[in-house]
Amino acid sequence: MGLLTFSLNLTLDGCVDHEEGIADDETHAFFTSLMEDCGAMLWGRATYEMMENYWPAVARGDVGAPPAVHEWAVKLEIKPKYVVSTTRTDFRWTNSHHIAGDLRSGVQKLKDETPAGVLLGSGRLAAELDRLGLIDEYKFLIHPRITGHGPTLYQSGLPNTRRLELVSAKPLSNGAVSMHYRRVRG
Repeated sequence: MGLLTFSLNLTLDGCVDHEEGIADDETHAFFTSLMEDCGAMLWGRATYEMMENYWPAVARGDVGAPPAVHEWAVKLEIKPKYVVSTTRTDFRWTNSHHIAGDLRSGVQKLKDETPAGVLLGSGRLAAELDRLGLIDEYKFLIHPRITGHGPTLYQSGLPNTRRLELVSAKPLSNGAVSMHYRRVRG
């Protein structure tokens, strides 16, 4: 069974607005490395739709992009992508698959069938999966910014506090810090 790792960009005040982070080569290289280390990507419908509207065009070369960004797009194109949605069933982007029905069993099955692990990149979906106890690790890229607005991480709340164990913390030259935590069970 593979681990489910939640990874996201966020600011010091918890903002997860994708436009608020530092989008440079180093950031893209960080996320490319995370993606290479996992067996599949997992998103909610809204994140999937945001991604599908941009990244395939970058991978094809229709949108000019620096080398690190293009590399991310090309690798994302071939990576298996799983989408949780109750409103959409047709996912045409290369290697996209729908997870329908019971969320707990659908995501647990994906974990069981993906020994290299699953990388989760949707904040709202993460809150639901965390409520179900399915997230094993957290790999956040904390950006040196305070935005003063949302959306924020877990703004819908959790039923109780999650205890985490620090695995590693690594500063990037752009001022962001990668934080890797493992959930403490029990």
